[in-house]
Amino acid sequence: MTTQEPEPILPIDNEPPLPVGEAENVVDVRDAKISALESALKAEKDNALRTLAEADNIRKRALKDREDAVKFAITSFAKDLLDFSDNFHRGLSAIPDELKKSDPRFANVMDGISAMERELLKTFSKHGIQKIEPLDQPFDPNFHEVLFETPLPGKPGGLVIQVVEAGYVLNGRLLRAAKVGISKGDPLSGDKLVDQKA
Repeated sequence: MTTQEPEPILPIDNEPPLPVGEAENVVDVRDAKISALESALKAEKDNALRTLAEADNIRKRALKDREDAVKFAITSFAKDLLDFSDNFHRGLSAIPDELKKSDPRFANVMDGISAMERELLKTFSKHGIQKIEPLDQPFDPNFHEVLFETPLPGKPGGLVIQVVEAGYVLNGRLLRAAKVGISKGDPLSGDKLVDQKA
């Protein structure tokens, strides 16, 4: 029997065949190149996926920013209208009931002005502006501003007992905090503060 010599392995780039001893070196080099190329491919694939994910995050953030811009574009204008609305309401409240009842013509004018105020509040609501009137609710520092605190028998501490000026939110975001007075807990009577997270 004759032993056959292994066939020489063709190196990369179709170079002439190498002797068997050198062929093993070529295989090692070829394996190393393949391994390096696979690692580079994996790294590039990972990089491409990260880039796509980052681009998707940027797109989502831009959409949210655009939605917020649309939702809250009227913030400055709304704040200015709140002052007008407050003054309008104060003007209506300042007219005594006796004067309203004394002359039917005056009562009709008052009804018309009251209808204007209702229409203004309806327009606020239509554009996402909601009034905050937290009377008899627990104090919430996210939506209320305390102007005074007073002990009040029979009321637990931290309860809104007077709304001095109504607050407003625009699409869930605070536009103006409600200015309130709250009850002060009496430590001697055992009154506990109202849980503010309730």
